[in-house]
Amino acid sequence: QVQLVESGGGLVQAGDSLRLSCAASGSTLRFSIHPIGWFRQAPGKEREFIAAMNGSGRREKIADSVKGRFTISRDNDKNTVWLQMNSLKPEDTAVYYCAAPSVLGWPVGRYSYWGQGTRVTVSS
Repeated sequence: QVQLVESGGGLVQAGDSLRLSCAASGSTLRFSIHPIGWFRQAPGKEREFIAAMNGSGRREKIADSVKGRFTISRDNDKNTVWLQMNSLKPEDTAVYYCAAPSVLGWPVGRYSYWGQGTRVTVSS
């Protein structure tokens, strides 16, 4: 099993920055080779892929909708992945989730483990 816990959400104004954290743990976790992804779900909308990084940190994928504003990084010694969000817009308002696959590999085919989410609200 893999447990994921997000933190760092909050209420900010447009143009501000936030850094979300995803702390991973679990008996089957091999963090240094485990890809981690970030998703978000806005009210009334489907869940949207935001970013992902492979275990080594050498490969990443960023959604076009946030490219240039959001970056993903990880520290394998701390079992943590971060999502740095800059120049936030009201349309970035959503619950943000980190996720991990049960089958290792890149690119990720399916995410099996999900955190509880952290809420980000961007006011105009």
